[in-house]
Amino acid sequence: MAQAPELPTGSYRVSPELLARPEFRTACSVRDFGMIFRLMRKYDGASQDRISSPIDGLSQSRVSRIVRGEDRIASLDLIERIADALRIPGGYFGLAPRSWEAARETAAPQALPTQATPTATPAPAHAARPAASPGGLIVEVDEATLRYDDATYYAHQVRRIVNTGTEPITQYLMRISVDRYPGDPERSARLYRAKPLRWDFLRLSATCNGEPMNWKIKTDLDALKEVWLCFENSQGHFPLYPGDTAVIEYSYRVSDDRWGPWFQRAVRVPTRSLSVRLDFPADVDPIVWGMETSMTAEALPFRTAITRTESAGRRVFSWSTDEPPLHARYRLEWNFRAQPDLATEAARPSEQMAAVGIIQQGADILSTTARPFDLPAEAEDARRVVAELSSAIERVSALHTFGKGMGIAAPQIGINRAAAIVRTIDGDTITLLNPTVIETSPDTDEQYEGCLSFFDVRGLVPRPLTLHVDHADIDGARRITVFDRGLARLVAHEIDHLDGHLYTARMRPGMTPIPVEQYRGVGSAWTYTST
Repeated sequence: MAQAPELPTGSYRVSPELLARPEFRTACSVRDFGMIFRLMRKYDGASQDRISSPIDGLSQSRVSRIVRGEDRIASLDLIERIADALRIPGGYFGLAPRSWEAARETAAPQALPTQATPTATPAPAHAARPAASPGGLIVEVDEATLRYDDATYYAHQVRRIVNTGTEPITQYLMRISVDRYPGDPERSARLYRAKPLRWDFLRLSATCNGEPMNWKIKTDLDALKEVWLCFENSQGHFPLYPGDTAVIEYSYRVSDDRWGPWFQRAVRVPTRSLSVRLDFPADVDPIVWGMETSMTAEALPFRTAITRTESAGRRVFSWSTDEPPLHARYRLEWNFRAQPDLATEAARPSEQMAAVGIIQQGADILSTTARPFDLPAEAEDARRVVAELSSAIERVSALHTFGKGMGIAAPQIGINRAAAIVRTIDGDTITLLNPTVIETSPDTDEQYEGCLSFFDVRGLVPRPLTLHVDHADIDGARRITVFDRGLARLVAHEIDHLDGHLYTARMRPGMTPIPVEQYRGVGSAWTYTST
């Protein structure tokens, strides 16, 4: 294997000695991450923090649950990220070789009788010519369209590729990966065991320059399908020779009970231009946002805006980027605000919040003091957590009108780190890293507050009218910010979360929250007497 690139200081990758251990390879082959992480701790001395820090979407608390056998990783996307971040060869997990591996991808896919008649038990695998090395292929244009109609998602991909290598390319790898409940891997695993993706429903079809392409199964899992698209059909072979360009198109469909509210584009080979188009019925009132994740585990909102157009009863969201970096992942997420199964009148507010990934009252993490960041050393971790908070706040905003502003703290999305964001009434976002209240005004007032972690009630909470907060910038510099009135209340609420307190601990003795149905201030701002 080629020398892997050096990782930033403080990162962790599995040692060559551990990679060579038979028990480690066995644990990887069955994807037993509890055993995998225990072996990392035993032989590499890796702490839970060192394991989780470089991996986008894997918190330290979740590593602990996995080690204890209370959680199992079922998301293939997360398995890929672990392999990338920790430099574990993809073959250990039954994945395609990672782009940083020097070895060529050797194709030994399972034969399929015909393109139109996939079978549950494919014919035995046969030896095949090795595919061209990753360096020999460039994607000049990558265009993806996802359309939603009649409870079904229809995906269509168009790629213009060029062979810049020295050998003919005879096949092209494509994948279909789904996760219906990205915030609840166990629930997703149960779903796909009961309702796996089926070839007959997918109706995969592919062409190259208009010619039908045969295809062969590489991976056939409940929530993941990988296929080699072959540059051949019943009429003959048409390999992509060095210097040649071809346009590959392929389509498939997935029912909405198996497709989660997200669509990810991963840059696995050098790409010149990438674009995504989401086409939804306007009557489901869709909203869309996007996050970008790189190999360094840094996650940020898209650098350019997603455009929106509406015509003939359809709402279309489009986004594009040029020269995307290798290994980048662009994830578009959405919410159908008028879709019955996502926002029904029967669903309690707390159930809606839980459905979009908000940790609910009673979870231990909500009564635990959040761990501060060591900045700037943990700047990448901080950026990742803030990006996850931003994504969560978009999901939540689609469910409720927050006329007072809103906030969310990292423990509320299952991350035990001292980070929170507050969105003001005007739509501005305030980021709080390692915040501490250092001074409060003697003047207070009492207003009703709600909490995403028990959103069925509202409680009357006394708070200072002014708050002086010491907090950190991403580079570690400390600053003091003064917040007044409603903003002071929002900030105080989130800092309480980071200290392991809910607003009920601030209520006057004898006071209890009231049902949200009795509260008359939903959607309106707090009122203050002018001075």
